[in-house]
Amino acid sequence: MTSQRKNWSSPTFLRLSAVAVVAAVTAPLLAGCGSSSSDKTKDPLAGSKPSGSTVVVGSNNFAESTLLADIYGEALKAKGIKVTYKPNIGTRETTYGLLKNGAVTVLPEYNGALLAYLDPKAAPTTMEATDSAITQKLDPKLTVLQPSAAQDKDSLTVNADTAKKYGLTSASTIADLAKHGSEITIGGSPEFQTRQQGLVGLKSVYGLTPKSFKALDAGGALTEQALKNGNVQAADIFTTDTTISKEKFVVLQDPKNLFGFENVLPLVYKSALPQAGVAALNAVSAKLDTKTLLDLDTQVQTESKDPLAVAKAWLSSAGLV
Repeated sequence: MTSQRKNWSSPTFLRLSAVAVVAAVTAPLLAGCGSSSSDKTKDPLAGSKPSGSTVVVGSNNFAESTLLADIYGEALKAKGIKVTYKPNIGTRETTYGLLKNGAVTVLPEYNGALLAYLDPKAAPTTMEATDSAITQKLDPKLTVLQPSAAQDKDSLTVNADTAKKYGLTSASTIADLAKHGSEITIGGSPEFQTRQQGLVGLKSVYGLTPKSFKALDAGGALTEQALKNGNVQAADIFTTDTTISKEKFVVLQDPKNLFGFENVLPLVYKSALPQAGVAALNAVSAKLDTKTLLDLDTQVQTESKDPLAVAKAWLSSAGLV
């Protein structure tokens, strides 16, 4: 998920792939849960096209994608558009194929990950360049709509004690931690130690060289626990990981975009989405930022709220329904 975020062996790609493997096994069991998973009449992997003017909103098989699909679907319904869901579909290879043949109309995507799938050698340096490169590589029947400010990407995150010790806040940057590098241990996947989007880049881009590095996992439970317990003071944590809010971790800003771009945006089968639907989804993107997405993820994944209810409540609060 190259030096831009998502190459195929990146921590974020590995995380989503791992979830995809597990969910592919359990998808039939999940098909009855939540709004998008309430459509029991169809196999999520079925490739038949919808009839009439129905817009089919799909989701990949992890919780955040399901939540985003619910947000998209309910925003479309608010404009009088008929919507059905294909939840928990699986890997990008499957979802992209269903979009190309029109079996799915709308899918929540991440621009960096999508571009890495379409062109693994691409290395754009801005969000706009990322989206432009996607447009050039997409199947002509597909398009991406406006990206949101919300990103689910790798970050350098410190625990609450470290933030307090060095006076770091959500407005602080990685450079603000660099001056304390000799006092901290950073945790992450083994690959993080040798990658540009890891210790190599932290040193060359921000001048941060830690006292030591602890090999853990790709933003998973081992990394979260080590940061919580203080075994590491900073770690590679995904920006919408719900432990951030639960444990009061502080995500450091990355103004030089070392970790690339992973903006949430809709991937669309063009001929099946009316202009009113395009406007509705662009309005969602205009309101959705990382802080908001983290809060919504926390409600679903930590507080065990139904994603449909969370989606509806946020859309209402944002004036989108």
